[in-house]
Amino acid sequence: MTDGNPRVRAHGLSGVQTLIIAAAAGSSVANIYYAQPLLDLMAHDLGMSSAAIGLIVTLTQVGYGLGLIFIVPIGDLIDRRKLIIVQGLLLAIALVIVATAGAKAMLLAGMGAVGLLAVLVQILVAQAAALATAAQRGRVVGTVTSGVVTGILAARSIAGTIADLGGWRAVYLTSALLTAAMVGVLVSMLPRPSAERASETYVHALLSIPRMFVRERALLFRGILALLIFASFSTFWTALVLPLSAPPFSYSHTWIGLFGLVGLAGAIGATCAGRLADRGYGQWTTGASLAILLVSWGPIALLPSSIAVLLAGVFLLDLAVQAVHVSNLSVVVALHPQKSGRLIGGYMVFYSADSAIGAISATATYAQSGWAGISILGATFSGLALAVWIASLLSMSAGANRSAP
Repeated sequence: MTDGNPRVRAHGLSGVQTLIIAAAAGSSVANIYYAQPLLDLMAHDLGMSSAAIGLIVTLTQVGYGLGLIFIVPIGDLIDRRKLIIVQGLLLAIALVIVATAGAKAMLLAGMGAVGLLAVLVQILVAQAAALATAAQRGRVVGTVTSGVVTGILAARSIAGTIADLGGWRAVYLTSALLTAAMVGVLVSMLPRPSAERASETYVHALLSIPRMFVRERALLFRGILALLIFASFSTFWTALVLPLSAPPFSYSHTWIGLFGLVGLAGAIGATCAGRLADRGYGQWTTGASLAILLVSWGPIALLPSSIAVLLAGVFLLDLAVQAVHVSNLSVVVALHPQKSGRLIGGYMVFYSADSAIGAISATATYAQSGWAGISILGATFSGLALAVWIASLLSMSAGANRSAP
């Protein structure tokens, strides 16, 4: 499949086009994270127990995982521009359903639909990679990924502020309007494709995903790292609202949401990881970032006694997670650029799976063991990721020694 007309493909994406796609990707992915600082409000409004509120996040991630498997690969086969437009409009409708939900079942179904359709963000990443020239692909993907990171981290601050002003339902109504407006901008900006189409069938494209991850060790390794780092990430951000909204802190949702801005500073710094990977330092950048991720849980564990130290931990956690993610995505897209949709979809399945596990584990762990249990759980996920990286490094060293004359 050829994305865009020959003129666009020859010159790639302009800076403005890249920024528009990055903004659209950030606003799309934010829908997955709006609920995290709002869980107590949503649960109180609809009469959900504290043990059940993790289902709100979990079902969103389950829907997201299904979308990664069954929707994102379609972009390698058909006009990705039309797919983006249709999916954006359906996402706006799903957000309205969540905002107007009058019962628990309707809310959970709506959140699942939001997760399913929010994979629009990965279709936008794949579209950017396909439209970019080989010389600019790393920069373009890095810029769009920065937009995604900004959306993830700013979502909590935006949701908290809007919720304090108009309630949690206003968050999703506002997002529905922004999503519809985003679709209008993308309609006018995205280039129309040529008449060429892929000859593969949808079933063949789906079946090729697990085969690629089994055949390509680098893909499987990066997927396992994504699974573990995002479990750590989700553990922290899902649980954070619980102690901060309760005494002795009793912070408003605006203040809780502002914690995301600390992580945003770390995520902006993590964009350097892509440039380091282009220079051949991707493996060591990954290892150093995983070590930082494990260390970050030390200051995070001090939440009851020091907010200042907690903020330092938040900075380190988000810096490390996003640095590993940028390194992972650079490796994944570079392997088969023409199959970027299914590769990104397959890679992000690992992310979605353990984000869901992290969310449900976090609420259950906090109910049983408080913040100390959350810190142990997050550090465990981080330590496992570092152990996987070390094992991979030793395996590569052993292979090099065996092949040496």
